[in-house]
Amino acid sequence: MSFSSTALAIPFAIFHALPATPAWPYVVLSACLQVGYSGFLVAAYRYGELGQVYPIVRGSVPLLVTLGGFFLANQQLTAPQTVGVALVAGGIMGLSLGRGRAATTSILYALATGAIIAAYATVDAIGVRAAGNAGAYTAWVLVIYGALLPATFVACRGRLIVDLRAPETWKALGGGLFALLAYGVVVAAFALGPAGPITAIRETSVVFAAFIGRLFLGEMLTPRRVGACAIVALGAICLGYQP
Repeated sequence: MSFSSTALAIPFAIFHALPATPAWPYVVLSACLQVGYSGFLVAAYRYGELGQVYPIVRGSVPLLVTLGGFFLANQQLTAPQTVGVALVAGGIMGLSLGRGRAATTSILYALATGAIIAAYATVDAIGVRAAGNAGAYTAWVLVIYGALLPATFVACRGRLIVDLRAPETWKALGGGLFALLAYGVVVAAFALGPAGPITAIRETSVVFAAFIGRLFLGEMLTPRRVGACAIVALGAICLGYQP
């Protein structure tokens, strides 16, 4: 996936003006965090199903950002945010406890992934404004990420082999195109508006994950799972609500 997204990002990096100097620490830090995100996300999916892991990953992001602001920055919670914390926590518990629960290992990896996403989303929200150009910022993050991720893979696994005859390779290359499009759109949104509501609206994708898991992966789709995903999505919207 990183090969295809990086290949498309390189022309943008070449033809755009370089990001402003103050933005480069954010560019490098975001790329490093996304390498960690990729590793933890793959590990979470190795032990759990899409319809369970994805809602925990995405739903934990606004929850962790809100709680981090409360405990570390002494930010007061509004009434909608308090409701949002309760809903997201309850939805994640619905996916994590009881019959048909996600594996403990997948839950831990998913929560770690959510923490990393919260970190790089915060970095991007600051960095894209310092860069002065959302396209250049996005392109250089992806170029550096595209160099770091294969190097990390080789360091962990010893060697990297890409079989262009395998159907999975072409699925991954196609996935990289969608990942590039999604990341670019979100970074552009960060440049236009406040990060909280944008991040919250993004998390409504957890509902789609349950149906995608059923349609394409044959995962179980129970009323409880759909309800838990909907509760996580509603909680995320409450967390990002700004009157």
